[in-house]
This record gives sequence, structure tokens and C-alpha cells, in this order.
Amino acid sequence: MSSETIETPSGKGAGDENFPVGSWLLPARLRPHVATFYRFARAIDDIADNPALTSDDKIARLERFAAAVTGEETADPALATAHDMRQSLRETGITPRHCLDLIAAFKQDALKRRYDDWGDLMAYCALSANPVGRYLLDLHDEDAAGYRASDALCSALQVLNHLQDCRDDYRALNRVYLPQACLRAHGADVRDLDCAYCTPGLRRVIDDCLDGVEELLRLARTLPGGLHCRSLAMESAVIVRLAERLSARLRGGDPVAGRVALTRLDFVLCGLRGAGGELLMRTFGGRRTGTHPARLRS
Repeated sequence: MSSETIETPSGKGAGDENFPVGSWLLPARLRPHVATFYRFARAIDDIADNPALTSDDKIARLERFAAAVTGEETADPALATAHDMRQSLRETGITPRHCLDLIAAFKQDALKRRYDDWGDLMAYCALSANPVGRYLLDLHDEDAAGYRASDALCSALQVLNHLQDCRDDYRALNRVYLPQACLRAHGADVRDLDCAYCTPGLRRVIDDCLDGVEELLRLARTLPGGLHCRSLAMESAVIVRLAERLSARLRGGDPVAGRVALTRLDFVLCGLRGAGGELLMRTFGGRRTGTHPARLRS
């Protein structure tokens, strides 16, 4: 493998995501760091999801990213995305742990194609999704006590994404995140994902997963009110609203028959209700009102 071919860009960008990435709601001085983190996460995700690479090749590339983000490798220009991430972490004083957890998740993706039960799936989300929220909380100098609600939101978002992509993940990568125990309990099979539409058993599996998402969102709804930074709280409130809306769409839609996605109107309404509602609560409802300026560490 030459140094010029470590990354395998899919062409996806922040605009292709279900949820806002470093939106204007966040402090302007922190947005470049959020963008750097997103580029890093996108690059390693693209490696893990590339069907043309072998598992060993994916892991080798991801290990080189890990070496670069921790400073073991500092010179290879093909690792520029990881070098930028390392520099951002140095400027902000944030641990590389969140980046390394993401790498661990995507190495797992290279090898593991089935998940036994909900607990097994949540353990994966702890590596693949929760570090994103924890990074944002650390970047905004929030208390680590907020991790619990942030983890719940990030895990909910991850499961929703898995449900959206359940058909494509199976067909392109033979990867199935739907819990195997749940499939068996409802008389469903992974091969149902290759049908033209949801079978009754698969529909019940999806609904069970959405029930799990709702449990996570109950805790996630406490996140905005517990944050010091008003702008991060507003963005979190928008994301909670978007997650609720996507969950409702998946309840009524069929992700096997076609992609179930949020509409532009969903984004507008959730943005207004989420950000506006949080702002009103902080202004008139007694929630924290400090802007918590999110200093960069020396």
C-alpha cells in the first residue's frame, strides 16, 4: 500500500448527514475544530465502508491513522487529515481518546458483521457514536457529567442511521446491525433485507429497535438543559428534535423498500422548534443562561 492511497473518499460530506455538523449555532471560533474532527471521522468511516478493501487492508490503514493522531507518525503527507486532527487536539487540549475510540469502532466494522443483541449493539455505539458527543462537550468545556445524556443521544442517532441504511449495509457490505436475537424472536432473517419491502417479522424488529431509540431519547432530552454553553444547548435541542422526527418517519416508512429520510421542511421546523424552544427556556424558563465562552486551552 503506497502512502498516496491511505484514504478512500466516498464523496460524502457534512451536507449528506442527517444531523447538523458544526452549524452556525456553534461558536465561530470552535467551528474549524469541529470541521477537522468531522473530516477525520469521515475519512476513517469511508475506509471501513469501502467494499473494495479487504479487512486486513482496512485495519492497516486505520492503524496508520491512529499512529498519526497520537503522534507516533508525524511526517507522512498521506495522513494529512490525521495530522490536522492531532494539531487541533493539541490546540484545544482534548484527549485523543475520542478519535481512537472511533478508530476502534471502524476496525470492528472491518471484522464484525453481526450483532447478537441490543447490548452488543450499544457496546458498538459506545465506540462508533458516543465519542462524537463527548468530543463536542469537551470542546465546549462542558462537565463530563453531561456524557450520560450525550451518549444516549449519540447512540439513538446511530441506531436511526443503521435502520435507514439496513438494506444497503446488507447488500453492499453483508453488515447487519439489527440484533440477531430480535430477528430470531420475530421469525425474521437477515435475508429479509434483500426483499422488495419489509416482511412482517422484519417490521417488528425495526419497531423494537425504535422502541429502544425512544428509551434513549428520554434521557437525551435532558441534555440541552444541562449544558452551560447556550449555543451548544440550542444545537443539541435541534438534534433531539430531528432524531424524534426521523424516528417517527421510520415508524411509518419502509427502509427496505426505499430510503426513509428527513425532508427540508423537517430540518426547518426542527431547527426553529429546537433552537427557539431552548432559547426561550433559557430566557424565561429558568434554565442556565450563561454563554460559557468555551475557551481554547493553551
